[in-house]
Amino acid sequence: MAHFIFADDGFPFTGHSLREGPLGGAESAFVQMAEALAAQGHRVTVYNNTPVAVDAFGVAWRNRAGPWAQDGDVYVANRSAYLLGKLPTVRRRIFWIHNPANYLLKWRYAWRLAWYRPCIVFSGAYHAATYPAWAPPWGGKTTRAIVPYGIGEVFLHSASHELAPPPKVIFTSNPMRGLDWLLKLWMESIRPQVPNAELHVFSGVSTYQAGGTALGQKMGAVLKQAQELSGQGVVLRKPVAKSELIQELRSARTMLYRGDVGETFCLALGEAQAMGVPVVVQPIGNVAERVIDGVTGYVADDDKSFVEKSVRVLKDDALWLDMHRAALARQGVWDWPKAARAFADLALSH
Repeated sequence: MAHFIFADDGFPFTGHSLREGPLGGAESAFVQMAEALAAQGHRVTVYNNTPVAVDAFGVAWRNRAGPWAQDGDVYVANRSAYLLGKLPTVRRRIFWIHNPANYLLKWRYAWRLAWYRPCIVFSGAYHAATYPAWAPPWGGKTTRAIVPYGIGEVFLHSASHELAPPPKVIFTSNPMRGLDWLLKLWMESIRPQVPNAELHVFSGVSTYQAGGTALGQKMGAVLKQAQELSGQGVVLRKPVAKSELIQELRSARTMLYRGDVGETFCLALGEAQAMGVPVVVQPIGNVAERVIDGVTGYVADDDKSFVEKSVRVLKDDALWLDMHRAALARQGVWDWPKAARAFADLALSH
């Protein structure tokens, strides 16, 4: 077994954060990968901005300002290219990214990739395509690979419905990723055709720790639009922990989400599909990779098609049951233990 050292320089979080409150997709993936590796017998140490050292669910969480272990077999720099050189003596180096990779072409990042030559890990085909083949690092051992996020165990054992649920729509993503667009379609085109439908928006500034920032103000403006449409069946909810989200997904009819060019996996859609919730998306970013079109949901080419297919899922009980059962059977096969084994095999061969 190997010693994996992970590093992150974003906002503070630990394994407890995943269980006690809302957490963004990239952070959720980080926690679950670290814990899955630990469950398979690897030693896992994380250095991030946690203010207090914590040992949780098999993973040692430490503040990155303190002393670092020097006996790591694999070093995983998460998101930030500036972290790549933190452990210069480690032979196996992974750069795990979660956003479109074109920003890495800037010189301040590119020279680090060329010098340290990590294996860049992407989460899917769309994600990998955001980084051109000619970009560093070059030659030698594997310098780029795809390891999709896993689906958490708690989302993988949902019972099949015998009857289609009421027309409750769920939105659980960042409000900056198309919520204003969805609200407009909802008000003008979707709800007039399904007047008893409700759109439950589980989204907030706290998930991204953006309170008091310019980004937080933009998020707040979109969430205010949702709040003002309460008379149109829009229900603004607070972000919830995974344990509560499961209950909401069990009662959901569908998840409607346009997609975003910054979306490189969309764990929210993956979790919904694993629980048997049909989804409707557009082919923007990677979200079409989460759906088997016409089987577990729809990929709509334009706004008109998005509305038509959303209404169909909300009104046609037989169609919903077919998609629900197909999603349960086919969309939960890649879990975190499988993702961790793929990650470890890649890292230890690099």
